[in-house]
Amino acid sequence: QVQLVESGGGLVQPGGSLRLSCAASGSIFSINTMGWYRQAPGKQRELVATITTGGSTKYGDSVKGRFTISRDNAENTTYLQMNILKPEDTAVYYCDAMIYSGGYGRHYWGQGTQVTVSS
Repeated sequence: QVQLVESGGGLVQPGGSLRLSCAASGSIFSINTMGWYRQAPGKQRELVATITTGGSTKYGDSVKGRFTISRDNAENTTYLQMNILKPEDTAVYYCDAMIYSGGYGRHYWGQGTQVTVSS
């Protein structure tokens, strides 16, 4: 059984930093794109950042220049370094990965980790 487990969320003051981690485990053949999405109360889930196996990245407009996504392919883990955090970054952050297991591939989601930016 494949699962994604996120960690690193919490409460931080505006201008601060946090680093999220997401580790995939289970019967995994390979992982394609990994990414982070977020959902604030009353809003739709939105793209934060994605990264391919080869390291190509894509960012949502609101986080460009402040957030950095990376991954460790050997550890099946992706990271999201969040700097210069703003109150509007407050949301539940979800990890997503396209994982091939048991002969076919599909998207898996983590359980989400809360990030709150407040003074």
